[in-house]
Amino acid sequence: MSHRVIAGSAKGRKLQLVPGDSTRPIMDRVKEALFSIIGWDILDANFLDLFAGTGSVGIEALSRGAQFATFVDMDRTAIHTVLENLKTTGFLEQSEVLQRNAFLLLKTTPPRPYHYMYIAPPQYKNLWIEALKTLEENPSWIHDELTVIVQIDPKELRGVELQLKQLEIYDERTYGNTHLIFLQTKPQEDETSSTQLG
Repeated sequence: MSHRVIAGSAKGRKLQLVPGDSTRPIMDRVKEALFSIIGWDILDANFLDLFAGTGSVGIEALSRGAQFATFVDMDRTAIHTVLENLKTTGFLEQSEVLQRNAFLLLKTTPPRPYHYMYIAPPQYKNLWIEALKTLEENPSWIHDELTVIVQIDPKELRGVELQLKQLEIYDERTYGNTHLIFLQTKPQEDETSSTQLG
């Protein structure tokens, strides 16, 4: 499968894949659609690629004008792959790469305000739900300019009803076996609401 940067300053650069099947690489057409939705808002943004895998999404953000990206993964091979891809694309100085547990990271104080957080954990384990709950329990991560994007398989939506306090869903898109959920910070006066997905 071709894996490359689609647009921006590093357009066309080939990216390494993480060996094995521990990650779920995002298809080019899904990545293109994702950044078409974000649009020019990516310029000068801080981007958090929470279950980074190859680092493809965070690198695409940098290529399109993001100011800084943090890549987080527990897998040593994934971390090595991200570092190699950052060297290939020339974005090492605009990045930090952390071999850490994403959930433990979300319980700490963020080193900077992130404008975008991309959550694409291993499938069928409800880790995306756990990540959203952990995020909501630590208000230091949440501010008015935060957008959270979740990548899952559409089958993972079955029977799911999210109880959200700090965030609200404003868009959902399905591309084949990939479903993207876009969330933003709720206005302060809003009360807790439940959202049926899909």
